[in-house]
Amino acid sequence: MSVKLLMKWDIKESQQQEYFEFVVREWGPGLNKLGLEVIGLWLSTYAQEDGSPKIMAEALTDNLADMKRILASDDWKVLHGKLMECVENYSQKIVRTSGEFQL
Repeated sequence: MSVKLLMKWDIKESQQQEYFEFVVREWGPGLNKLGLEVIGLWLSTYAQEDGSPKIMAEALTDNLADMKRILASDDWKVLHGKLMECVENYSQKIVRTSGEFQL
């Protein structure tokens, strides 16, 4: 059964330009190279009253073993580290796909 990596974050105010360049040039292609299929990336343009992050992304793998292998890899650590330079309030979780919208 396939699994999703759900990620949420806010862009650091001082890193907006760097963030958008990084996401387009490195993050998306890097996830694909690792074996993660990016299936969604959302930006909320409204302030979240509960303080929830404004960005949400989903990436898919065929199974949990592949997901664990990817997240333990040095390439993931480098890519994730670069993302963390541009974002704050980051969180992630792995869920089994359900065919429905998942948070």
